[in-house]
Parts: sequence; C-alpha cells; structure tokens
Amino acid sequence: MLTRPVLVFDGDCGFCTAAVRVLERKVRPRCATTPWQRADLAALGVRQERARREVLWVTPAGAVHGGAQAVAKLLMSAGSGWRIVGAVLTLPPTRWAAAGVYRLIADNRHRLPGGTPDCALPETASRGS
Repeated sequence: MLTRPVLVFDGDCGFCTAAVRVLERKVRPRCATTPWQRADLAALGVRQERARREVLWVTPAGAVHGGAQAVAKLLMSAGSGWRIVGAVLTLPPTRWAAAGVYRLIADNRHRLPGGTPDCALPETASRGS
C-alpha cells in the first residue's frame, strides 16, 4: 500500500535519470522516485510496456498518470509556484501542447544531453504512442 505518490522512470536512460535528479534537487516534489527496472510494477498496477514508454505518476489510490500529465502531477505536488505550473499543464490547450512536447522529448531522449543508445525507445513503442 502506497503512502505517497511514486514517480516511475527509466533508470537505464541517462537523460531520464539526470532529469529526475534535477527535479528532486530543484523542484522538491512530494513523492518517491524509482526506476521501473527496480519497481514492483504489478503492485503499482502498471505494465512494463507502459513504464518503458513514459514516465509515470502513481497515486496511493492507484491512479496512474503518464507522460506530460505525470510531470504536471509531480510539479503540483511540489507546492509553491510549481503547483501553478503543474496546474496549467493540465488545462487545454496547454495540456495538448505539453503532450506533444513530452512525446518529442521521449522519442529523442537518446539524442539529448546525458542520453545514450540505451535511452532509445523500441521502435514499436515510439510508433504506437
């Protein structure tokens, strides 16, 4: 049973790991963070295919938010001005734009600073999104 939200990310991806560490230091979200490779995905109610494709925010009640909406939930958990930024990311049309930007970054994370070939998504995952 979760007592606080969990952010699930790709621990094999240097870009993702670095981004989570920066968020922990600068934004200070109120959540646990764990690479999907070490998480009990079944207990979280998450399929491995989804965890490989996008960052996930899992609430203690079992709700799962992915991609840009997971980032929005993380920001809202931090309080202060971050809460406002996160809330804006949940509203149309910002929500739609955020989803597009998130997918662009996720599909190209192996090309970003800290990224490695291990960061590349499988072809079927990136096309199926």
